[in-house]
Amino acid sequence: MSRDVLGLLVGMALAFAGWFGGFGAFLLVAALGALGFTAGRHLDRGGDVRDLLTRRETRDR
Repeated sequence: MSRDVLGLLVGMALAFAGWFGGFGAFLLVAALGALGFTAGRHLDRGGDVRDLLTRRETRDR
């Protein structure tokens, strides 16, 4: 899926959330989308799920 199509789908999801759920739902969908984007990008670049779930202080030991 190209980035253009993905951006279109995310924009449509935010629009539906804002229209039917109000501004609070819009913010929730935007925040969860950003969190999912960050996790997906980390995993795409060769990261591990355990890196996301452990705290930084415990990984440095």
